[in-house]
Amino acid sequence: MHGPASPGWLLVALCAATGAYCLLRMRSGVEEQRGTAGGEALMGFGMAAMAVPAAVFSPPGWVWPAYAVVFGAAGLRALWAARSGRHHLHHAVGAAAMVYMAVVMAAAPAHGHGHAHGASGTPVLTGALLLYFTGYVLLTGVRLIPVVAVAGVGAGADGRAAAGWGDRPELARACRLSMAIAMLAMLLPL
Repeated sequence: MHGPASPGWLLVALCAATGAYCLLRMRSGVEEQRGTAGGEALMGFGMAAMAVPAAVFSPPGWVWPAYAVVFGAAGLRALWAARSGRHHLHHAVGAAAMVYMAVVMAAAPAHGHGHAHGASGTPVLTGALLLYFTGYVLLTGVRLIPVVAVAGVGAGADGRAAAGWGDRPELARACRLSMAIAMLAMLLPL
């Protein structure tokens, strides 16, 4: 996207690592988790590619409309999946945020900073997305606290077999939390 190179590379590393973990989660024995993990892997790798500092690589003009199409399709798929569970709505919002950022980047002048709002302040949609992802980060962070405390007691302490590391819900939540934090970092400069 834009901004200093060091935070951009940290964002690339965070999103790529999250995407890689989500690919590993696709090996789960639970079909619902495999589908969700696939969408999250797409989001993680897409965010990693979008976060590459512009000073290092300025993508050709066709990349941004391609992003909008890919993430628009991912958003529609998430909306369709939301019929069976409302947690898919978060994926739809994330895909919509990616489409929005792609549109902003496509409209930005070449080698510019990607600011589409000029001197008028933060656009309403950017502000709404910032509020949503801030709330999501706070809520997910709070939800992780009890899960981590219970997990620290010891896997299998209740006599059941411990879940594989790819099927642990707290790791999936941490993955989503990481991507929401990254989304905030990418939306802030818009």
